[in-house]
Amino acid sequence: MPLTLFMNAVLAAAAGTASMALPAGQMAAPELTAASTAAEIVSGEEDRYQRMTVPVTIGGQGPFRFMIDTGSQATVVTRGLSDKLQLQPVGVATVVGMASRVPVQLVALDGLEFAERVFDNISAPLLEARHVGADGILGLDSLQDMRVLIDFRQDTIAVDQASEASGDRGYEIVVRARRKLGRLIITDAVIDGVRAAVIIDTGAQNSVGNMALSRKLRASTSDLTSATDVNGAIMTGSQDIARVLRIDGMQLNNVPITFTDSPAFDVLELTRKPALILGMGNLRMFDRVAIDFASRKVLFDLPREAGFQNGLSRNYRTGRLRTGKM
Repeated sequence: MPLTLFMNAVLAAAAGTASMALPAGQMAAPELTAASTAAEIVSGEEDRYQRMTVPVTIGGQGPFRFMIDTGSQATVVTRGLSDKLQLQPVGVATVVGMASRVPVQLVALDGLEFAERVFDNISAPLLEARHVGADGILGLDSLQDMRVLIDFRQDTIAVDQASEASGDRGYEIVVRARRKLGRLIITDAVIDGVRAAVIIDTGAQNSVGNMALSRKLRASTSDLTSATDVNGAIMTGSQDIARVLRIDGMQLNNVPITFTDSPAFDVLELTRKPALILGMGNLRMFDRVAIDFASRKVLFDLPREAGFQNGLSRNYRTGRLRTGKM
């Protein structure tokens, strides 16, 4: 029976922008540092789906553009890149996307170098470039024991060994998460009064909710939308707007969510419990997002300027947000 690998990235999703609400009467936040001095920092590049890609080399060849995907269990190469590098087949795996389960070929990948780190003995699924949007994907098998820092202000991605990172200092929200199949799941989020699990997914453009969440929220089913997953299958769903998403002391307003019955939630055993995959479209509301796999933490920096009323009006912060359990 082939190995099953889970990667929940989607190439396109319904348009929409969340806004962030912040308490009034705050004081100026301290100056923030991008990462520890030991961190390897590479320039980010926004692709057409608002995701970041970074340069990697393979066996000394390249650079090639790979997307960092915290929702992908495995590192992926595209068929065209595999042909170029003459990578050898090593088996078959079933790739679970947002809309499909598809058997794909695995190839042996050695000498993958990213930010001065080299990875060998990777069995990488082959996917089509038109469904990935890059030359490949850096998945969780390449990111464990590391901290991934996405700085939306500077348009950079910093990757460091988690033990060498600068700790929690400078981050306004620090959220503990549990680990499932390599990814971190925040279990105590609240969406319009409904407690839900949230998965931070840098490979998805926008946010996707399961049907359990849709039923609890009594979401509208009239506004239909579609997207393409990493296997090229079409994901269809209904879009609605959640008024408030709360995670610890932070709050996002007017969050667009596409609801669908996806096999991705089944793999994570989240079909019965309300759950949300939080994509890049909403993560961009923050200044920085750090995902620390070693300590099972997700860290957020709130922007110096936050939007209200669908992001049309802006209020400047006057202080530091105090967080607490709800």
